[in-house]
Amino acid sequence: MDLKGDGNFKVLTSPEDIAKLYREQSLFPSLSRADVGPVITSQYGGKYSNISTEWTQRDLERNENVKFCRQYIVFHDDKSIVYSGPSGNCTEIKGELLSKDSPSGDMKAVVRACTIKGEEKQFLEIWHKNSKIKSLNLTALKKHGKVYEDDQFGCLVWSHSETHLLYVAEKKRPKAESYFESGSEPSLLGDEEEAVKAEKKEDTVKGDQFVYYEDWGEALVSKSTPVLCVLDIESNNVSVLEGIPDNISPGQAFWAPNDTGVVFVGWWHEPFRLGLKYCANRRSSLFYVDLTGGKCEQLSSDSAAVCSPRLSPDLCRIVYLECGVYGPHQQCSKLCMYDWYTKKTSVVVDVVKRASEDGFTGIYSSMLSHQCWSADSKRILVSCAQRSRKDLLVVDTSTGQVTSLTSKSDMGSWCLLTIQGDLMVVSCSSPSCPSNLRVAFLPSSGSENEVSWVTLEEAQTQPEIDWQILNFTPPSDEDNSQYPGLDFDAILLKPKEMKEGTKLPLIVSPHGGPHSVIVAEWLLSQAVLCKMGFGVLQVNYRGSIGYGQDSILSLPGNIGTQDVKDVQFAVESVLTQGDFNREKVAVTGGSHGGFLACHLIGQYPDFYKACVARNPVINLASMIGSTDIPDWCVVEAGFDYRTNAQLNPTMLEQMLNKSPIKHVTQVKTPVLLTVGEDDKRVPNKQGIEYYKSLKALQVPVRLLWYPDNNHSLSKVDAESDGFMNIALWLIQHLAL
Repeated sequence: MDLKGDGNFKVLTSPEDIAKLYREQSLFPSLSRADVGPVITSQYGGKYSNISTEWTQRDLERNENVKFCRQYIVFHDDKSIVYSGPSGNCTEIKGELLSKDSPSGDMKAVVRACTIKGEEKQFLEIWHKNSKIKSLNLTALKKHGKVYEDDQFGCLVWSHSETHLLYVAEKKRPKAESYFESGSEPSLLGDEEEAVKAEKKEDTVKGDQFVYYEDWGEALVSKSTPVLCVLDIESNNVSVLEGIPDNISPGQAFWAPNDTGVVFVGWWHEPFRLGLKYCANRRSSLFYVDLTGGKCEQLSSDSAAVCSPRLSPDLCRIVYLECGVYGPHQQCSKLCMYDWYTKKTSVVVDVVKRASEDGFTGIYSSMLSHQCWSADSKRILVSCAQRSRKDLLVVDTSTGQVTSLTSKSDMGSWCLLTIQGDLMVVSCSSPSCPSNLRVAFLPSSGSENEVSWVTLEEAQTQPEIDWQILNFTPPSDEDNSQYPGLDFDAILLKPKEMKEGTKLPLIVSPHGGPHSVIVAEWLLSQAVLCKMGFGVLQVNYRGSIGYGQDSILSLPGNIGTQDVKDVQFAVESVLTQGDFNREKVAVTGGSHGGFLACHLIGQYPDFYKACVARNPVINLASMIGSTDIPDWCVVEAGFDYRTNAQLNPTMLEQMLNKSPIKHVTQVKTPVLLTVGEDDKRVPNKQGIEYYKSLKALQVPVRLLWYPDNNHSLSKVDAESDGFMNIALWLIQHLAL
């Protein structure tokens, strides 16, 4: 890339060169999991632990995300790392839905999907030392439906005694058949033969072939009625736990101390199910079901939303996250602790309205790491957004004191993969550096700033990418009177080697949600755009998580105005720096980010020269009847949600007025729409509605339709094809 004669930065424009760059950058894998084995003492007295990691990487030839594992060995003295390194090469993992080592490390359980003679089957395997000692065909047993492998409900947990396994599966449904099945005709068999045949035949229900079963929405479409299942390893017997209330869907389960029963999160699913993925605000509670008597006991409030219960190593306390029901989908959470023996619950860290003096903004997480306790059962590790960073925080459960381990790091995003015996395993990245694998011992309480990270796997830093976090205070006339004095951030990426006087094209990219956040982490598409020669501005407008609960609450009722003005203010402010060409500004966004992109080109019709919207919200009034999150439409429009509330003309009018479709007649900007056929969150009819409106107004518009893709458009073929089309659309309409 070099300087054009007109003073503009020369952008990579050849499709072949862009595809080559995308292919190169897609080779960087990302970490998805790590497990630490038991501490082993060698014959010479040295201690070491094996670390097993799982990674995912895009395979553009096979059009899929491949999963692989790699092992590492860490020699240590229980306080510091003496030596570390990889042991062996990577191995691809195929067919594994869930896996878990037993507490002693002697055995491993795997739930595996296999296709045999064209039929998909699920097996539960037990491995010991160097052999598979058991393989149960769960499909053939017919005790339940498919095993849940998702993060929302799914689990695979060894009992403390290592004699039983606990998992979640779909409840078995009776076979449905027509009233006109041939089996319905009068039988010619004798009584005895008929009795044998009836015994062998599955339970069948006539007339239920086409009954509608609710599911849990986007990314959970096959999940409707989960049940807790237990395998007795010695007898091979699988049983479905009884005693759980019929109006509760259980998940995120684990064994209670002494294996007396099972603790789980239960979500109320009456009067109907709402989308659960990325919606931490669904009414739920912590429950305990006793294995001997089958009695089910509620352990936490029935008027809150809870998730991620984690049992302490001393088996005495359970920590979990709690937030309000309905309202914003993602909120500042309380960190609560339940004492197993006193039965008392305490709030360790409360909701934070505004950042404290030390900069702590609250806990924003819908999933704690499965291993998050310190070895002494006194501290908890949480990785979550703190403004535009994702930091690793240590919480003292006795005092509630929160300390950051990473806030001064040049890596902008830290994710705890696991902690075992105070040995922490993390993934960290920044906008200019893909995922690194690092380990360290958690320092003693009060000495957290002495943490010493050791890198096990280092990714190649991209020196061409420059990034910084910018802070903005809205002008006084755009301040929120109910929540005054709030500020917000944006992350700016640009090519590092810029000659003086160069003008860059700028891509503006607000996040979706709206109650989510873009942290300073590695993102493939943004890195490639920057390396092509674009500046990229990722805006965390007021309403984003990571800035205090007040910021989140400032946005419902103000979407389409406050968030739009924040993005525009950030763009105008950046343009005054002089590095960017005002005539070559584009806007891109997905979901609520697409909502904002379409608002911006309608409210500022001469400002943006190109627009890309991925599965955008276009019209709240038409979306509410078909989305898995109707509460989102109600709450973000400024109303309280109730399951039995009926829509009225005032509500529908307000939804319409807050939607991008209201401004469609002002739009002049060419628009590229990318839509997932199977999107349950923002149904594809939203994109089509905008497409038809723009066609009628003769505004240049193109729509890409991706079959077998949901809201995230994250399958490799959709992601890579979408990127190429987006890049070429921007190049064409910014006249580069």
